[in-house]
Amino acid sequence: MSHDEDHIMSTREKLVRMANQIGTFFQSKPREEAIAGTAEHINKFWEPRMRRQFFEMLDGGSTEFNEIVVAASARIRRPNAPEGPGFSAEVERGAPGGKGTAAGESTAEIASSQK
Repeated sequence: MSHDEDHIMSTREKLVRMANQIGTFFQSKPREEAIAGTAEHINKFWEPRMRRQFFEMLDGGSTEFNEIVVAASARIRRPNAPEGPGFSAEVERGAPGGKGTAAGESTAEIASSQK
């Protein structure tokens, strides 16, 4: 095992670190502004799977998040649970109008329709 492998952070550790950095950045603002800013940043820039893991950790009793992040969690959008292995409901439904591979259209059919 190399020296670098000893210092690799887990995804969960990275998520805690990022959330706490956001909370720390906004901590210099008045409390209400700090909570709103933290929630807004996470809602804007974190993809659903990151927010899903964040809530799994909070719901599991994690105490690693700083107080501003915990307070902001009430304003962070909780993503829906995934409905399939690696797919959201939107992907499974396909593109509007029943087009795309999720709607059963082959990649050859898609390519020929774009000519």
